[in-house]
Amino acid sequence: MGCSFSGLNALYDGANGGGDVWINENRFRILKQLGEGGLDNVFIVKEIISDPSNPGFSKKFKDPSLVSDDGTYAMKKVLIQNNEQLELVKEEIRVSSLFSHPNLLPLLDHAIISVKATQDQPKKHEAYLLFPVHLDGTLLDNAKTMKAKKEFFSTSEVLQIFRQLCAGLKHMHNFDPPYAHNDVKPANVLLTHRKGQTPLAKLMDFGNARPARRQIRSRSETLQLQEWASEHVAAPFRAPELWDCPSQCDIDERTDIWSLGCTLFAIMYGVSPFEYAFEESDGSPQLAIVNAQIKWPTEPNTSYPDALHQFVTWMLQPQATVRPRIDDIVIHVDKLISKYSTL
Repeated sequence: MGCSFSGLNALYDGANGGGDVWINENRFRILKQLGEGGLDNVFIVKEIISDPSNPGFSKKFKDPSLVSDDGTYAMKKVLIQNNEQLELVKEEIRVSSLFSHPNLLPLLDHAIISVKATQDQPKKHEAYLLFPVHLDGTLLDNAKTMKAKKEFFSTSEVLQIFRQLCAGLKHMHNFDPPYAHNDVKPANVLLTHRKGQTPLAKLMDFGNARPARRQIRSRSETLQLQEWASEHVAAPFRAPELWDCPSQCDIDERTDIWSLGCTLFAIMYGVSPFEYAFEESDGSPQLAIVNAQIKWPTEPNTSYPDALHQFVTWMLQPQATVRPRIDDIVIHVDKLISKYSTL
């Protein structure tokens, strides 16, 4: 999750030992910090209900699956230092509120508050975004743990996890207008382990999501797109057209399909198929990606069928215009699930 934090009011104290914060009319106690990155902090919080007759936060939802059994949630706090950052947070909230799907992490509530400025600083804001909590971590977290144990998902598990990502992304791509997530990667996939079942997968972090279709008609627009992508789209999962964009082209949601193919590879092997190009001192990441030079691992503990490798290759077409769309991918993954459901 992208987010920003300042050490202000009760929240700062809470990071060090249990302060409270209000999100609109609901009060939450900070239990511990989950993550930190730049201006971004994520906390586990627990709702505090002083009046037992008041249902509290749960009264907001008609869907009981969104309500935490024990009142715990994940809260992201964003420190907003200028108007540009304020607009970005507002856009993230707006986009997050558009979608409702079991494989997309829902934004449960949010608040933006003004922070008292000092003589030396302009007026600032802070945003609080509340989400369901998933303590089993991300696909990236799980991949690191499994790699250390030399474990791999089975073919059936790979396909079932991937199918869930496709379902969530299909909801975005079939929206009117279509939206691209723009940062599909293992770090943005939450997994929840379930006894006797495939892990539940949810795509999260809609801070980079935008209407997918964009016409590029000049060199300046090309450079603008490439600069934006370099700042917001993870390089090992970034589509070729976002590295080297022609000055006359149409960009669409198939930038996500490239990232999705890289993520399928990562579900299987723990890393992007182009990770090696970033690790090798003489490697050229951009060249490897633009030419779709996939490096397949040679010594996994489990071997995957060729059909799964071909599926990855199908998505990693350097030319976006011949890349499949999400509806085609869903049809194909369902066929593969039927064929390999017991593997």
